[in-house]
Amino acid sequence: MTSIEKIIFTVVMLSVILLSAIVSNSQIPNDIVVGLETGNVKILSNYFSQNVNLVVLDNNNVYSKAQTQQIVGDFFNKFVPDPEKKFNVIHESGKDVAKSVIGTIETQKGEVFRVYFLLKQDDGKEYIHQLRFDKQ
Repeated sequence: MTSIEKIIFTVVMLSVILLSAIVSNSQIPNDIVVGLETGNVKILSNYFSQNVNLVVLDNNNVYSKAQTQQIVGDFFNKFVPDPEKKFNVIHESGKDVAKSVIGTIETQKGEVFRVYFLLKQDDGKEYIHQLRFDKQ
């Protein structure tokens, strides 16, 4: 292998390593996706911050973790996600310490909701600080 080939090989390998690190750091925790797809508020609540800025349809306020769990549970009882549909990520942005995600979920009755959440990292774990459900 010539020195130019070694340099090209090194650059390509470093690029692959850096790209995989960036992709893995920007992923949404799988439990959040599962919680949204299944309407499982118990799974989602593991990611709720102690206080969550919550918007569910016309209900908009900052709630404690327990209140958020109750309100989101009521939402999913009324609007049951379709098990055949996946959480569809429309937009994702941010860095390691804070990420925002916009996506959609579809209910068993065919209703579509736009979902927005803001994740912030605290002590190495990501927490939902803002959560919003808007009917489309």
